[in-house]
Amino acid sequence: MAQKAVQLDRETFSCSVCLDLLKDPVTIPCGHSYCKNCIQSYWDEEDEKKTHSCPQCRQSFTPRPVLVKSTMLAALVEELKKTGLQAAPADLCYAGPEDVACDVCTGRKLRAAKSCLVCLVSYCEKHLQRHYTVAQFKKHKLVEPSEKLQENICSRHDEVMKMFCRTDQQCICYLCSVDEHKGHDTVSAAAERTERQRELEGSQHNIQQRIQDREEDVKLLQQEVEAINGSADKAVEHSEKIFTQLIRLMENRRSDVKQHVRSQQQTEVSRVKELQEKLEQEITELKRKDAELKKLSHTEDHNQFLHNYPSLSALSESTHSSSIKIRPLNYFEDVTAAVSELRDKLQDVLRETWTNISLTVTQVDVLLSNPQPEPKTRADFLRYSREITLDPNTAHPCLLLSEGNRKVTLMSQYQSYSDHPDRFTWWSQVLSRESLTGRCYWEVELRGRGRGGGRVRVAVAYKNISRAGISSECGFGYNDKSWMLRCDNNSYQFYYNNIQTPVSGPRSSRVGVYLDHSAGILSFYSVSDTMTLLHRVQTTFTQPLYAGVHVLDSGTTAEFIPVK
Repeated sequence: MAQKAVQLDRETFSCSVCLDLLKDPVTIPCGHSYCKNCIQSYWDEEDEKKTHSCPQCRQSFTPRPVLVKSTMLAALVEELKKTGLQAAPADLCYAGPEDVACDVCTGRKLRAAKSCLVCLVSYCEKHLQRHYTVAQFKKHKLVEPSEKLQENICSRHDEVMKMFCRTDQQCICYLCSVDEHKGHDTVSAAAERTERQRELEGSQHNIQQRIQDREEDVKLLQQEVEAINGSADKAVEHSEKIFTQLIRLMENRRSDVKQHVRSQQQTEVSRVKELQEKLEQEITELKRKDAELKKLSHTEDHNQFLHNYPSLSALSESTHSSSIKIRPLNYFEDVTAAVSELRDKLQDVLRETWTNISLTVTQVDVLLSNPQPEPKTRADFLRYSREITLDPNTAHPCLLLSEGNRKVTLMSQYQSYSDHPDRFTWWSQVLSRESLTGRCYWEVELRGRGRGGGRVRVAVAYKNISRAGISSECGFGYNDKSWMLRCDNNSYQFYYNNIQTPVSGPRSSRVGVYLDHSAGILSFYSVSDTMTLLHRVQTTFTQPLYAGVHVLDSGTTAEFIPVK
């Protein structure tokens, strides 16, 4: 209880500007008390306004009151200090470099708790209390602390900007609406916020849908990665086994050839050596005969000679040298030639096989780069639906925008548009506010004279398409910055870079457009009970695209229909 009483005393005898105990306390005419230096500094900042107010109750005083020291308060504060009361609570949250500071605090400022859109001032918890307790402040709009409060003030009239000019797409004050924005399409900022809030919710829906689609795509791609990795691992594993088998087969064949050559070598060498031994035996025998005959020839005894001659002259059957066939020096060269031929054939097979393997691997990469399949049914297309609104700053002066800038009508008179560098000055065209990337789908309803909705061009274009003048660089479909489907009463044609392509299909008052920006696909459909493809473009888009229409007949309208 004592601690609570001390806390109460601290709050009672603290300055609401610096939040410290009162120093040289003074009481101003409304009854509130402050440090003398704090209230002087506060009023010094108000001197230019020629009036001075109370920081708490905002009561104004003219002229500036003379400050007189409150002797009783000073004595009480000094007495409280003797009881051990601290100058300021320890848990005060002072404003840091990234915080919004309280505009009322002097000296070291506290962190703001709220900003007031009526006062255009940020308050800490202490200085915010009167917004909760004073009746006239309870109606003020409090928001999270903001450093951009001054952006709500009109720089020309120094008034709070509570209006919005749809013609010029900017916030204005009331004086602006009856001055330089007189005659423009103006609404309250709250009304425009409501309209934009609906657009924001639509954008959020589209973003959430795209997030969901991208998450699904990521899952599919992850599955694709896992499938590729698994397939590659199996291919490497099986290839390793096959090549191991091939290497083993080659090793076996190498061993077979080696064994066969060595076996044949041994056979042939044995045959030759056997014959060589016979010849050597015959040579030995012949030499012995030759020696005996030589000895006999020297015998002087005729009778002995005649007696021994018959037995010595008889020779054994000779191994005729003509029976020995000496091969040329290429005994096993045929084997080498055969192995060389096998090597060459194997190289050719491996080279051809590698080409096939390389092509197969390349085809896997190509398959990964293929775009996602285009939707088939209208329900599939509507998953990618985008709400398109038209940009008044791009509209030709004869085009009237309505239905929340989703509908465009060609009028016979100029509209009250201000000059803008984005405006088409000769071609009766208009572009969307929204940039289009990823996968998008939208539908355009055509209404006008004749069957099918009059003459309208449904298009997409880059933002840097030319705008001023009659040049073909400005017209949808007549340059390399835009793609256009020409919708006349009874026919279609497609244009890009001033090249016309005939298009056939059922005439309908509604045209559907599907864009897959990353895949480079742009498709136009005739929409009725069913969807009929009119023309598809496959290209590469280098910038975000914007939806557009070109209306040619007075009174003809084109409306971007919100589809769900």
